[in-house]
Amino acid sequence: MAYNEELADKIREALAEHGLTNVEEKKMFRGICFMLDDKMCVCASADEMLCRIGPEYKDALELNGVRGMIRNGKALKDFVFVSTEAMKTKKEFDSWINKALAFNKFAKASKK
Repeated sequence: MAYNEELADKIREALAEHGLTNVEEKKMFRGICFMLDDKMCVCASADEMLCRIGPEYKDALELNGVRGMIRNGKALKDFVFVSTEAMKTKKEFDSWINKALAFNKFAKASKK
């Protein structure tokens, strides 16, 4: 499973900065996902970050470097892929992490 280890480390650091200790890492979506309270929050892949940001995803799709998630031919709501182009600065990167963390409080855990 090829994912960007540098991006994964950056995500780990950002989550640690928020003082989160209930984070679990799982390999999925061709990358490594960071689960918060048993809910998928952020994933690192080869050259993108997958963020679960909730209804705000519709507006995010209008931004350069952001695309929706399609699974089995169906667009998934709440999820966006963010390219490195859309998170060049620490401020941009942190804003995506913050959006994912904010929605995580309302997200439902998937059925096991």
